[in-house]
Amino acid sequence: MTPMTNLAVIDLGSNSVRLKISELQKNGQAITRHYEKRYVRLSSHMGPEKMLKPVPINRTIKALRDFRKICNQYDQGKIVAVATAAVRQARNQQAFLKRVKKETGFKFRVITGEQEAYLDYVGVIKTLSLDRGIIIDTGGASMELIAVDNGAAEETVSIPVGSVILSQRYHLGDRIKAADLFDAMVEVDEILSHQQWLNRFRRTRIVALGGSNRALAKVYRWRNAVDGKAEPVHGLTIRSKTAFGIMHQLIEADQATRAQTRGVMKARADVIIGGLLPLLALMRQLAIDEVSFSSSGLREGVLFKYLEHAIDLENLENL
Repeated sequence: MTPMTNLAVIDLGSNSVRLKISELQKNGQAITRHYEKRYVRLSSHMGPEKMLKPVPINRTIKALRDFRKICNQYDQGKIVAVATAAVRQARNQQAFLKRVKKETGFKFRVITGEQEAYLDYVGVIKTLSLDRGIIIDTGGASMELIAVDNGAAEETVSIPVGSVILSQRYHLGDRIKAADLFDAMVEVDEILSHQQWLNRFRRTRIVALGGSNRALAKVYRWRNAVDGKAEPVHGLTIRSKTAFGIMHQLIEADQATRAQTRGVMKARADVIIGGLLPLLALMRQLAIDEVSFSSSGLREGVLFKYLEHAIDLENLENL
């Protein structure tokens, strides 16, 4: 392994792009030195033709140019950039990646859904205790489901539907019509029903990650803050009745009201309903009464696998 001081991981998702720079220590630990997130909504209006559109592309490249400036401030480092569902599904993937490389210098690796799910698993299992249960990561254009049994990843599944896709397809961005919400719930229920292995995990545990799921945790923690101090999201656990109650209030609200809800960022207010449907459907279908939340996922999974000398950062092999 080539000696280095810093490892920068860029995660280009469907809704946001994130940069995490970690300083690697001689004792095998890592300290976060910089974290940046930009909402670029790359998957916006891809449609059935699965084409990345010019406006989201330009937003994304602008954010990546900013990330390049940040990375340039850190010497002796390695940059690994991974792209997930939006780029994975895009028919104009190669043209997009070529432009990104030319204008930002970043060479992205497009990882498979199964690789994404496995890296989510690593990020969670290294930081939270989960012997048996389900991990769900709901992104903008996909959701990853991981079955954990005896601490090991038994199933790693990626499904090409997420918060942006569901919210735009069923008009869940602003005022929500009952028929639209019903149609969206039916699609999510049908998608999950095809994952028959889920039935083996009734009444176990769920660990949730992804922006919309974490927003649910943030709403809860701020409602229960004491003297302006709120609990960390990582490891936070809430009951199903509480989760359903928060969802009820978010559905009743319009986009502007949701955006003013503490814990829901303005950039997520139009996709949070679609983003929460898979998690809440899992809780209902599997009679799971609690959900825990993780702030650790794909980016941390890459970091942990690197620290274990178990990952080829050039090809993302050996996953």
